[in-house]
Amino acid sequence: MGASVLKSVLLHLAIIGVLVGTASFHTSPPTVMEVTLNKAMPEAENAVSAVTVDQKMVEQKIAELKRKEDDKKRAEDKRIRDLERRASDARKQREAEDRRIKKLERERRAKEKETAQAQAQAKKARAIEQKEREKAQQAEKQKEQAELAAKAAAEKRKAEEEALKKAEDDRKREELAAKKRAEAAEEARQKALQEQMLQEQLATEQAARNKIRQQQVGTEVDKYKALIMARIQQNLLIDEKMKNQQCRVNIRLGFNGLVTQVKSLGGDKLVCEAALRAVRMADTLPVSKDKDVFEQLKNINLTIKPQF
Repeated sequence: MGASVLKSVLLHLAIIGVLVGTASFHTSPPTVMEVTLNKAMPEAENAVSAVTVDQKMVEQKIAELKRKEDDKKRAEDKRIRDLERRASDARKQREAEDRRIKKLERERRAKEKETAQAQAQAKKARAIEQKEREKAQQAEKQKEQAELAAKAAAEKRKAEEEALKKAEDDRKREELAAKKRAEAAEEARQKALQEQMLQEQLATEQAARNKIRQQQVGTEVDKYKALIMARIQQNLLIDEKMKNQQCRVNIRLGFNGLVTQVKSLGGDKLVCEAALRAVRMADTLPVSKDKDVFEQLKNINLTIKPQF
């Protein structure tokens, strides 16, 4: 009887172990229930009582274990579902993140492409703008050059016009001056001609007067020479040895006829001595008060010939 109870208990325990083992590989090992047999009870009563008690306890324990196992299974299922849900959520999040990253990558590439296109367009626009600016600058420069050229041409034209006007004014002034000079020259020529004619007339008259004067002076000179010769002849001491002899003497006179110097210019010695002595004896000789006549008498050369 005791062996039967023990076998029954062991059988139940085995069943519980199998149930627990087959319930979930994640569950903890089952706890073996220890059953204490009351050895003091009578064997039959104890056996029936033990079987009844053990059966209930086993059923309760099994129910409790099954409940716990169910709870654990539900918890595990819940945990697995949570894990699967979290895994699914994570996968979904990862896929969403991948999609977001791919989208961002596409957007980045599109942005880069757009930026590159924008930069290319901006570069092209800058190049066009630079070209247009250069064209504008070139046009402005050409405009300035054209304006400067036009200004220079206008200034040159103005200068040429002024030069032409000045040349024309100068020509007119020169023509007027030339006309005045011609008129003045003609007037001067006429005046000079008249002056020349007058001078010629005066010269002719002066020549005539000079000629007359020279004739008069010559006559007076000859006259006073004759008087001087007569004075010298008066004082000349002659000798037969002097016959046909002569002496040339130079006599210098003062304004009053005073003999200031007498010297022989050559001739017969006796005649020259006599002539020099006769002049010195005369002391003063006749002279004219006429200046022109006196100028020809103040230094005269005379040829003295003794008269027999």
